[in-house]
Amino acid sequence: MYDIRLVIADDHEIFRDGLALMLSRQPNINLVGQAGDGRELLELLATTEVDVVMTDLKMPLMDGITATRTLLQRYPHVRIIALSMFDEEELIVEMLEAGAKGYLLKNADKQEIIEAITSVFDDKIFYCRQTSSKLAAMIVKSRFNPYRDAPPITFTDREKEIIRLICLQYTAQQIGEKIFLSKRTVEGHRTRILEKMNVKNTAGVVVFALKNNLISEAELL
Repeated sequence: MYDIRLVIADDHEIFRDGLALMLSRQPNINLVGQAGDGRELLELLATTEVDVVMTDLKMPLMDGITATRTLLQRYPHVRIIALSMFDEEELIVEMLEAGAKGYLLKNADKQEIIEAITSVFDDKIFYCRQTSSKLAAMIVKSRFNPYRDAPPITFTDREKEIIRLICLQYTAQQIGEKIFLSKRTVEGHRTRILEKMNVKNTAGVVVFALKNNLISEAELL
């Protein structure tokens, strides 16, 4: 695996430095720059080859949403991850509509941050594990639709049953007990379901299922 060239944009220097220190220990991630606002980010990309950008939503001079729209007009190959606080659902939706490939809450752990970077680099959509039912429903109702140009995906009746139970937060063990399968068999089904949907976690399954009418919003309440 070769280096993923990454830039971080956030107006809080301490947060940036902490993130940079953690990522500096990852052998396949090369932090090539930092920016304190959207304008700085655009200036940096004018002179730096970048694969992935992690950017805060709220920044002075130019916010992350405006910067994302401009950035993708100039550099459509760049993958963008939004960094947000827990109460910024509407801004997260705007960011996805602007072209971001994923989002993370700022309190995400190291493993999830690395997973998000590698996922969007591989052109997958990444939904934060802490995605609430409210945010999932907002994403479904938004203009954001990464599945628009994808070929139709078919699921077996068994897969549809497991998808519904995943969305309802059942564990593999609980699903197995409910539909009389071993935990290992359920985990195999789950792996294939995630591969078909091109998502990385339960939050991705929920959004896909809602977007494609495999479960209703009312069932998640």
